[in-house]
Amino acid sequence: MNIEKFRIKEGSKLNLKKHDPDLTANYTDKKEAVADLKDNIDKLAELQDMLYAQDVYSLLIVFQAMDAAGKDGAIKHVMSGVNPQGVSVASFKAPSAEELDHDFLWRHQKALPERGKIGIFNRSHYEEVLVVRVHPDILQAQQLPPEVKNDPKIWKKRFDHIRDWEQHLFENGIHILKFFLNVSKKEQKERFLARIDEPEKNWKFSASDVKERGHWDDYMKAYEDAISATSTENAPWYVIPADKKWFTRLAVSEIIVKKLESMDLHYPKVPDETLARLEDARRLLESE
Repeated sequence: MNIEKFRIKEGSKLNLKKHDPDLTANYTDKKEAVADLKDNIDKLAELQDMLYAQDVYSLLIVFQAMDAAGKDGAIKHVMSGVNPQGVSVASFKAPSAEELDHDFLWRHQKALPERGKIGIFNRSHYEEVLVVRVHPDILQAQQLPPEVKNDPKIWKKRFDHIRDWEQHLFENGIHILKFFLNVSKKEQKERFLARIDEPEKNWKFSASDVKERGHWDDYMKAYEDAISATSTENAPWYVIPADKKWFTRLAVSEIIVKKLESMDLHYPKVPDETLARLEDARRLLESE
């Protein structure tokens, strides 16, 4: 699969209308895609083991999407083969009073993966330039100086803050992948109806989801601006077709595997003196 077709190049202007949410690349058979996903899950398990043992780098994976785009399912399926000890997942909902008393990146800084681990942000710091932008009343209610809340350049400045922060993370060994799961408005409607019609899915539905759907165009504009401004060489955005969940999961897994393969991961080299002690231990064990 050519994963570069989903990557938004630094400095380019994103137009989501040119990205087909129903695309499945060269896959016409779901079974083939599921088999390839299984292969990637196996590869991911091996690469994560080396990442953990090397204890030098970490990987931060950011998921953003409209409701019902399949973030939870993608995380569940793609990460199904990794060691839970080496993965952390942080889901960011509305900030608490404590979080509002800090800068907008504070709570995300606290949730970063330590060296050797994979960290997943299910929603992220980008909510502060997406939801908050679509709903200006949220910004006005935050504990910020008036000159900040009323700054006409606030979104550009926040984009700059995010770019600088992500570059800082990269320069400290945290590699970053950012995924926008691009679901169509039509497919979202069908998934919402399924949540209403199927009792086992009722718990997933919230009336606020439909209300947010009414701001669809505003969200698309906010996503286009945010992704265009913050997709960089070291912290790239990928726009992933999300109308076919089986393809979404495969594409995400392919990109993560390719990223880990590019990170020069390897098991730590054991010093000669340690090898000698291992041989002594072998002899003692074998002599019992």
